[in-house]
Amino acid sequence: MITFIVALVCLLLGYLLYGAFVEKVFGSDPSLSTPCYTRADGVDYIPMPTWKVFLIQFLNIAGTGPIFGAIMGILFGPAAYLWIVAGCIFAGAVHDYLSGMMSLRMGGVSLPEIVGTQLGGAMRHTMRVLALLLMLLVGAVFVTTPAGLLATLTPDWGWVGSVTFWTAVIFLYYILATVLPINQLIGRIYPLFGLALLIMAVGVGGGVLCKDGWMPELTDGLASCHPKGLKVFPMLCITIACGAISGFHATQSPMMARCMKNERLGRPVFYGAMITEGIVALIWAAAAIKFAGSYEQLAQMGNPAVVVNDICQSWLGTVGAVLAVLGVVAAPITSGDTALRSARLITADFMHIGQQRLWSRLLLSLPIFAIAFVLLNIDFNILWRYFAWFNQTLATITLWAITVWLARQHKLFWVSLVPAVFMTVVTGSYILTAPEGFSLPLTVSILAGLLFSMSLTLLFFRWFSKQK
Repeated sequence: MITFIVALVCLLLGYLLYGAFVEKVFGSDPSLSTPCYTRADGVDYIPMPTWKVFLIQFLNIAGTGPIFGAIMGILFGPAAYLWIVAGCIFAGAVHDYLSGMMSLRMGGVSLPEIVGTQLGGAMRHTMRVLALLLMLLVGAVFVTTPAGLLATLTPDWGWVGSVTFWTAVIFLYYILATVLPINQLIGRIYPLFGLALLIMAVGVGGGVLCKDGWMPELTDGLASCHPKGLKVFPMLCITIACGAISGFHATQSPMMARCMKNERLGRPVFYGAMITEGIVALIWAAAAIKFAGSYEQLAQMGNPAVVVNDICQSWLGTVGAVLAVLGVVAAPITSGDTALRSARLITADFMHIGQQRLWSRLLLSLPIFAIAFVLLNIDFNILWRYFAWFNQTLATITLWAITVWLARQHKLFWVSLVPAVFMTVVTGSYILTAPEGFSLPLTVSILAGLLFSMSLTLLFFRWFSKQK
C-alpha cells in the first residue's frame, strides 16, 4: 500500500513540477494563433472547449490500454509500479506533450509530417507506412474484443447476437466517426465515455485503499515475479505501454492540436492526459494484484477483460457491472474509431487532399476500412503482439524527432534524448528476443540493443556538433 500511495503522489508531483519544466523548455506562447482559427474548415479544425479537448484526448490515448496493459504488467512484480511512474513522467508525458505541441506549431499536421521535417524524407515515408500500419492494427484489434463480448451478452438474439453482426455494427460506427466533423459525434459522446472511465478508476481506486488484500511493495525487490518466468526488461516496457509511453498517442494528439484554442492549454491537455492515464494504469495494476491475492492466481484468471469485470462487480456492485461493460466495450471502440480517423488525416496530409467535402473523406476512408476488415482474419494474439512492438517503435522514432527539433531550436534536448536512448534499447532488444521477432538469447539481444542505441546517440551528437 505504501508503494501505491507514494507512486500516486509522484505522478501528481510529476505533472506539477516536471510538466511545468518541460513546458518551459518548449516555450509555449499564448499570443500565437492556433490552427483551429488559422485553418478552420468545419470538419477537423474546429475550436472546442478545453474540458472537452482534455476528455477526448484522454479517451483517445487511453481506452483499455492502461487497464489491460497494467493488469498484465503487474505480473512482473513491483517493477511495474516503477515503470508506470518513471515512464509516464519522464518519457510518456514528455513524448505526448512535445509531439502534440510540435503539431500545434506546425499547423496541426500529422505525426509522419512532424517526423519527416526533422529526420528527412526517407524517415517521413517510413513513418507514413508505420503510422498507417499501426492505425490499421489498432482499428482491427479494437473490434475483436468488444464484438466478442457483445455477442456473449446477446446469445439469445439469433443472428443479431453474432460476432459478425456486432463487427458490422462497430465498423458502421467507425465509418461515421471517421468522416463526420469531429464536433458532431466524437465531440458529443467522447467526453461522456472519458468521464465514465475516470469514474470507474476512482471507484476501483477506492477499493484499492479500502479493501482487504495483499499488495507488493518496492522493498520486495525488482526481480521478475511473472509466473511464466518472463524477464522484466524489456518485456515489461512493451507490456505496459499506454500507462507509461505509447507511440499511438502521438498519432492522436494532432486531432486535438487542431481543436485547441491556446498554446497554454498544451500542458493540461497533452502532459496532463498522459499523467491521468498513468494514474489509471497504477490503480488497475494495484487493484488486479490485490483482488487476485497472488501473481499465480491473477495469471489463472485469464483474459484482462474477465479481471476487469470481476473487480468491478465485486467492489462496485451493479454500478460496477455497468462500468465494466462500458470499459471493455466502449473504451476499445473509442480507440479504434480515432485510430482510423487518424489514418484518414495522415493519408490526407501526404496526398494533399482537402477534407472539407464528404466525398473526399469517403475516398480516403473506404480503402482504409477495407484493409482493417481484412486484418480481422489474423489471430488476435498475433495482432496484439505486433501492435505492441510497432507502438513502442513509433514512440522511439518520435522521441528522436523531438530531440532533433529541440536541438535545432537551441532548447534543452536532454528531456527527450534520455528517453529516446532508453526506448531504443527497449525496442531493439525486444524484437531480437521476442517469439514474434528473432528469438535470440536475452543477453545477446540486450547487448545488441545497447550497441544500436549507442550508435544512434553518437550519430546525433556528430550531427549536433556540425549544427553548432
